[in-house]
Amino acid sequence: MATGYVTRLARATADPDLIEAAGAPSAVDDVAPGGIARRRVGTPEVAVVRVALAVILAFVIDDAFVHPEPGTAAGDHLVSGLVPTAILVCLAFVYPRLRAWWQAMLVGSVGVLALVVGIGVSARDVVIAGGGGDDVTGMLAGIAGGVLIVCGLLAAARAWRPRSEDRSLGWRYARRVVLALSVVFAAVFVVVPIGLSILATHKARSPVEAVDLGRPYQQVRFRTNDGLRLVGWYVPSLNRAAVIAFPGRAGPVGQARMLARRGYGVLMFDPRGAGESQGDYNAYGWNGERDLDAAIRFLATREDVDLTRIGGIGLSVGGELMLQTAAHQPLLRAVVADGAGVRSIRDHLAVDGRGPISWISPLLVQTAATAVLSDSLPPPALSGLVSRISPRATFFIYAGHGGGGEDQTPAYYAAARQPKQLWEIPEAGHTAGLAARVRPA
Repeated sequence: MATGYVTRLARATADPDLIEAAGAPSAVDDVAPGGIARRRVGTPEVAVVRVALAVILAFVIDDAFVHPEPGTAAGDHLVSGLVPTAILVCLAFVYPRLRAWWQAMLVGSVGVLALVVGIGVSARDVVIAGGGGDDVTGMLAGIAGGVLIVCGLLAAARAWRPRSEDRSLGWRYARRVVLALSVVFAAVFVVVPIGLSILATHKARSPVEAVDLGRPYQQVRFRTNDGLRLVGWYVPSLNRAAVIAFPGRAGPVGQARMLARRGYGVLMFDPRGAGESQGDYNAYGWNGERDLDAAIRFLATREDVDLTRIGGIGLSVGGELMLQTAAHQPLLRAVVADGAGVRSIRDHLAVDGRGPISWISPLLVQTAATAVLSDSLPPPALSGLVSRISPRATFFIYAGHGGGGEDQTPAYYAAARQPKQLWEIPEAGHTAGLAARVRPA
């Protein structure tokens, strides 16, 4: 009876020495200052969390250093490998010393992101491309993520329980509302943006299928100035003019076919990290200007192409890269940007940044996470680049039902100089203007 009294007194005062003197078992909740339960270092739950984090760490090391993408080396992934490693190691060390709610938030968030890796990256790679490389450790990381989510829920249950200082029902529910809102905030502004960045920098290489471009094409290869080999198709020019249709060999097929049938030379190619091209994938095209520079140099060596008649048409991120490249590359004489949108927090702030509140955006964490995972910095804001294209022509197209920041196209048009043209297609979806307005030949 005396021991029970000392134990209750120890828990009420959060005194670890009294808990130990009372003979309380080690594999129970400890009490942090303020009465919030946390786990002791030696509990099975802590061991499970640390093993799960170690499994996820194995994927990080495998992805960055053991199985880098073709054309890249381990040294190209120092930031994307070392930063997540440091975060996981620190979390494994401090986990038992955190308050229960922080335990729940942190391991739950890491668990969700690991599930994104396991399902959205590795399992998808196995389905689409047959798997290989780091897909085994990626799927194991997904399983470990599920384990961490369970551990996070257990920690959340401990934090949700009434505390000793919750003297009133109103205070208890006010505290729970704050905890619930913190979950929503973390999901919207941290977890989802990081998850999108993981998907944006890790994509299965889909096989390239032959298509009908209206005229025969030849397979071509050329290299970027950072040493990557890019693979694509080229339809020789009949009128001394050539157009780059970008990105990939599947998206701009309709545009490429229309141009090829009218005698234009057409170059389509897989951007870095996609299809048969080397390099790391980045859905936002942060390093894609180097790819377009290489494509322009390839066309400049063709005897069937006039150097003064090279143009480009880009869809979505391809449109953004066409605008960026044209701002720096005078050989690109005319560009069409269909569905250009937002690539980073820089584009958002350049158009919508009217005060500190503009920084409260999921794009802030998404940009930072993408920078870490891609070992690169975001490109300059498009609105500050498009004015440099003049006196070369720029044609902006955007859809009424687009996405990805496509509604900022009028702002890009306003920042550009003549000659320029803007075309809105209200009934079209993202980059679907050609299908909405042009009947198939």
